[in-house]
Amino acid sequence: MKKIYHLANCSTCQEILDSFGPHLPNFELQDIKTQKITEKQLDEMQALAGSYEALFSRRALKYRELGLNNKTLSELEYKNFILDEYTFLKRPVVIHNSAIFIGNAPKVVAAAREAMQKK
Repeated sequence: MKKIYHLANCSTCQEILDSFGPHLPNFELQDIKTQKITEKQLDEMQALAGSYEALFSRRALKYRELGLNNKTLSELEYKNFILDEYTFLKRPVVIHNSAIFIGNAPKVVAAAREAMQKK
């Protein structure tokens, strides 16, 4: 599978997608705001990532608004928050074959770009 979950109106996501250059057309893009993540898709991401927590963004505005920063969340709660509110998915999420790259840290983006160069 070659897929990227992103936010079309996020300038950081757009910069990262642009940096993928000629490899981008080989990937299916899903704007998570307009095309909601399904439970099956999230479960597939979790299987590659090892946990729902790894996919959860603590930078989302609602993270503090809802007081989640003061709670210890279970895996099921991480999953449900991501399914209920797209902003809780750390993004972009790049799936290349059986590898997953989560978030916008420079090392993660570089690793995704390197993986894209391999067939």
